[in-house]
Amino acid sequence: MEIALLLAQQIAQLFLILFCGYLIVRTGLLRAADSKVLSVILVYLVIPCVIIDAFQIQDSPQVRAGLLVSFGAAAAIHIVFLALTVVLRRPLGLDAVERATAIYSNAGALVIPLVQALLGQEYVIYSCAFIIVQLVLLWTHGSTVLRGAGSLSLKSILTNVNLISILVGAVLYLGHIPLPSVLVGAMDSMGNLMGPLGMLLAGMAIAESPLKQLLCTPRYYLTAALRLLIYPLAALALLWVSGAVSFLPDGKAILMTVYLAAITPACTTITSMAQLYGQDAGKSSSLYVLSTLLSIATMPVMLGLFDVVI
Repeated sequence: MEIALLLAQQIAQLFLILFCGYLIVRTGLLRAADSKVLSVILVYLVIPCVIIDAFQIQDSPQVRAGLLVSFGAAAAIHIVFLALTVVLRRPLGLDAVERATAIYSNAGALVIPLVQALLGQEYVIYSCAFIIVQLVLLWTHGSTVLRGAGSLSLKSILTNVNLISILVGAVLYLGHIPLPSVLVGAMDSMGNLMGPLGMLLAGMAIAESPLKQLLCTPRYYLTAALRLLIYPLAALALLWVSGAVSFLPDGKAILMTVYLAAITPACTTITSMAQLYGQDAGKSSSLYVLSTLLSIATMPVMLGLFDVVI
C-alpha cells in the first residue's frame, strides 16, 4: 500500500498543475486554443527525448528478459481488452468513440513520469513495451473502428513520431551506441517537463468544457468506469493467472510498469482521430477530461490491488 500512497501523492501533484492550467484560461491570460503550442512541444520534442533516453541503459541479459516479459504482458492485456470490448459492445450499446476510449489509455503521456517517480529511470524502458503495442493497435484497429471502414493507415503507423523515437532508441540500445553525456543530460531535463506539460494541457482543455454537462451525463460515467475500473481489473486478473511475476527476480516491478499503463485514463489521441474521421470529438474530449479527473481516485486503488494480488 506504500506504493499506492506514493502514486496518489504523485497524481495529486500533477492535478495541482492541471488546476494551474485551468486557472490560466479561466482568468483570460490564455485561450484554450493556445494549448496547441504546448501540445506540439510535448508530442514532437519532450516525449521523443524521454523515449530515446529510456533506451540509454546498459544492455544485459536481465534487461532483455525484462523487455520480453513486458512485451508479452502488454500484448496479452491488449488482446483481453479487445475481446472484452467485443463481448460488451452489444449489451452496453457502445459506439465507436466509447469502444476506442475503453481500450486505449493515455499511457504515452502519463505512464513515463509515473514510472520515473515510483520505480526510477531504469524502469522506463519497460513501459515503452506497452506504448509500442498500443501505438500499432491504435493506428490500425483504433483508426478502423473510428473510420467505420477502410484500409489500415500504414503511413500513419510508420510516420508516428513516438514509434520513430522508439525505433531510434532500440537501434541505439541494440547497437550499444551511447550518446554523449551532454545530450543525455539535455534529454533528462526535457523529460522532466513531460508530466507538467501534459497536466497543463489537460487543465486548459477542461477550462473550456461545459463542466455541468460533463459531470451530469450518466452515460459518460459508464465509459469512464470501463476505462478506469473494469478493464484494469481484467488486466490484473490476467497478470495474476499467468504467474508472470515469477518469471524474473524483479518481475513485480516490471509488470507494474505495464499495469500502470493499462490503468491510466482515456487516450488523448482518440479526440484528434475522432475529428479526423468525422466522429463525435466533443464526446471524446469530455470522456478524456472526466476519466482524467476520476483517475486521481481510481489509479491508487487499482495499484493498491496490484500490490496486494501480484
